[in-house]
Amino acid sequence: MPRRGVALLVLSFLGFASLGLPDGALGVAWPSMRMEFGLPLGGLGALLVSTTAGYVTSSFLAGALLRRLSLGALLALSCLAAGVTLLGYAVAPAWAAVVALGASAGLGAGAIDAGINAFAATRFAPRTLHLLHAAYGLGTSAGPLWMTSVLMGGHAWQRGYLGLGGVQLLLAAGFAATLPLWRHTERPGAARETAPAPLAETLRLPAAQLGAAAFFLYLGIEASAGAWLYSLLAEGRGIAMGVAGSAVSLYWGGLFLGRLGFGFAPSSFHPEALLPPAILGVGGSAALLALDLGAPVSLAAAAALGVFAAPIFPALIGATPERLGPAHAANAVGVQVAAAALGQSSVPALAGLLSGQAGLEWVPRVIFVLALGLFAVNALLARASERERAVAAT
Repeated sequence: MPRRGVALLVLSFLGFASLGLPDGALGVAWPSMRMEFGLPLGGLGALLVSTTAGYVTSSFLAGALLRRLSLGALLALSCLAAGVTLLGYAVAPAWAAVVALGASAGLGAGAIDAGINAFAATRFAPRTLHLLHAAYGLGTSAGPLWMTSVLMGGHAWQRGYLGLGGVQLLLAAGFAATLPLWRHTERPGAARETAPAPLAETLRLPAAQLGAAAFFLYLGIEASAGAWLYSLLAEGRGIAMGVAGSAVSLYWGGLFLGRLGFGFAPSSFHPEALLPPAILGVGGSAALLALDLGAPVSLAAAAALGVFAAPIFPALIGATPERLGPAHAANAVGVQVAAAALGQSSVPALAGLLSGQAGLEWVPRVIFVLALGLFAVNALLARASERERAVAAT
């Protein structure tokens, strides 16, 4: 790979890791934030809603923004917005100010997520996408460690956000310094000047609509498992706290290690061929978890669920340029990331409401049903893509 490509790849990895830093740190910082602002336990919901709103907006419009800005400029501005927002958390005088800033944080993060995904999907091998998403896992792991070290050092949570904001500003400077490199990137195997399609035209394509549905369902699965696995085992089945916590760690660890492993798979590994068995594996793991065959089996099912889920998001992203064509790729990736954010925020909440009414044993059943839906949507998506490619060829 040319030196220019290596520099952009490294920045892409750092950008993905930076997305995970505040996501992971928030859970550690929240008890201290709640005490300082005098908030109820559920007060975090307002910040999550505002952040999600910004995230969905910027990722949905990422394709349109990339028609007016270079990718490097978009990433530099997005990191700048995220950095200023995180610094703003540290000096916010009231909770309402933090919630308002959350929308700006979401705007920055959504554009970074969609922009780097679109760039990587059209310029790197599919296995590189798995490594990029593994880098996000490193960020979500490092964020809690950083915030914990700040609090254990006797400092306020604000200092933790000052550090995270500084990281984002450094990244903004890195993207700004490499603007000429981003402007001259080429898509291998494709025409250099492929006119991007308007967003409305992309949204009319069945493959774009089904792609958004697939991302909504997948993130619903991933987030629901992460949010409710501990409660299912500890509260629903009476499994010891340490064992239930280990199950959650095995799930997230399986997700990270699975993406890391697929990142070193042969380059001939095709994203579309990987999706059906991975989705079936998620469904089978959820079914095994639902059977309640004891703690050891539940631990194995949690780990398997993470491993099978690992390649789905990167593979769906990697298949997008081929399924929709280069003119629609940036728009489609942005819409898909927006749909993923909606699934990540809404499906676990709905699963929680259902479990509150019918019992926590519904958690693995919900994941199983979502996996069946994802399998069906992916099959329909493959057929729609074949039809659209055939029309384009004629």
